[in-house]
Amino acid sequence: MRYNAHKGAEWLPGNHGGLTVKKILFAASEGVPFIKTGGLADVVGSLPKCIDKQYFDVRVIIPKYACMKQEMKDKMQYVNHFYMDFNWKRVYVGILEAEVDGVHYYFIDNEYYFCGSKVYSDSPIWEIERYAYFSKAVLSALPVIGFQPDVIHCHDWQTGLIPVYMKERFREGEFFRRMKSVITIHNLKFQGKWDTKTVRNITGLPEYYFTPDKLEAYKDANLLKGGIVYADAVTTVSNTYAEEIKTPFYGEGLDGLLRARSGDLRGIVNGIDYNEFNPETDKYIVKNYDAVNFRKEKVKNKRALQQELGLRQDDKKMMIGLVSRLTDQKGLDLIAYVMDELCQDDIQFVVLGTGEERYENMFRHFDWKYGDKVSANIYYSDALSHKIYASCDAFLMPSLFEPCGLSQLMALRYGTIPIVRETGGLKDTVQAYNEYESTGTGFSFKNYNAHEMLNTVRYAERIYYDRKREWNKLIDRAMASDFSWEVSAKKYQEMYDWLIG
Repeated sequence: MRYNAHKGAEWLPGNHGGLTVKKILFAASEGVPFIKTGGLADVVGSLPKCIDKQYFDVRVIIPKYACMKQEMKDKMQYVNHFYMDFNWKRVYVGILEAEVDGVHYYFIDNEYYFCGSKVYSDSPIWEIERYAYFSKAVLSALPVIGFQPDVIHCHDWQTGLIPVYMKERFREGEFFRRMKSVITIHNLKFQGKWDTKTVRNITGLPEYYFTPDKLEAYKDANLLKGGIVYADAVTTVSNTYAEEIKTPFYGEGLDGLLRARSGDLRGIVNGIDYNEFNPETDKYIVKNYDAVNFRKEKVKNKRALQQELGLRQDDKKMMIGLVSRLTDQKGLDLIAYVMDELCQDDIQFVVLGTGEERYENMFRHFDWKYGDKVSANIYYSDALSHKIYASCDAFLMPSLFEPCGLSQLMALRYGTIPIVRETGGLKDTVQAYNEYESTGTGFSFKNYNAHEMLNTVRYAERIYYDRKREWNKLIDRAMASDFSWEVSAKKYQEMYDWLIG
């Protein structure tokens, strides 16, 4: 097999004398293990590891942030640098690289744009300028590093300008001519919007691009819209969400465009890293267990968590967990409405997360009011999240909308039964329990209604307390379901094949 340090594998021997390896570049604002603020980083870090290296050479390019941990910066090696025309001046573009877990990473370095103690700032216009720079720098860097991808896979609005630039100034010349692009919408709510005059100035794109059929939406420039219009394919992170975003309620003003692009739009459910989230080997939990011995061993984690959090120690008491950003999207107003009623039941409720002040204080209040039943942990801890997944009997996710959701996948993996609203990825990944057929992996409710949610929680309570064998069968099915990245990776590979032709 020929191998070039920058170009990667060029052919592999096969039954037909030689097999061309297709080159894919992931472009994103964050990626595990280098930098993470949310689920996007998990996708960007995990998916490339699972794509078949015999057929695909997948690499990742992200910004080099000043706030990255020093141990991760130490893995990087300088490749090259150059200067690029951007926002009416010549700006520096540094390129570094690293290899982790068999995946090749590139980093765009510019201290002016990627300084600061946080990944994202609170200034929308600054965010637009720095990710417009990143988008242009990614394409400008490719000939310099000698990597010519067949497909650039863009993630969320921060990379929305890459498909636009590919059809504009980068379309000339042999290097970019056959290159395709795909954009994945992780959350349609975030779009990268600002006034057209300012964005035109920053990006250098002609006025021609700022019309309602291109980047302009409701008199503003919209970077995600540009990506959706110009990308060769559009994906989102679950089948149901792909359908939902074609409707006005979920479409965030872009439902018409998404209906127009429905032939190129597909939903592929995210996965989770089955090595990191594994009750058999999890280093954070008191007692490891598996699908065979959970009946005896799982409860030991509950016992330990009750003791750690100061809850009444009772093996038989149903414990419900919630690990979440504390925001409107997560359906927390439903919980607020019926929490007093829920706390009359024979349950314990464990919360972990930070977010909007009113929800933080709401959970603190119920912790104070029902101290032996409710534990509000208003911070984030990776270790405590693992303990909650392993210790609880059920996991509550009543989201208003949920493009995919990862928490319910983790809960299934640990045999902690999800109670979810039927929206987006929650509907696709949690099969509703049917007591007559003894099927399903969780409990679900359809309408965004507090008492419908409460009734579903109470139905789960009845099965837990009165039909223990049925509950254990639910756990069997939950732990047998497969939402590892290998399953999703095959669907992405099919899409790349379809795009490249």
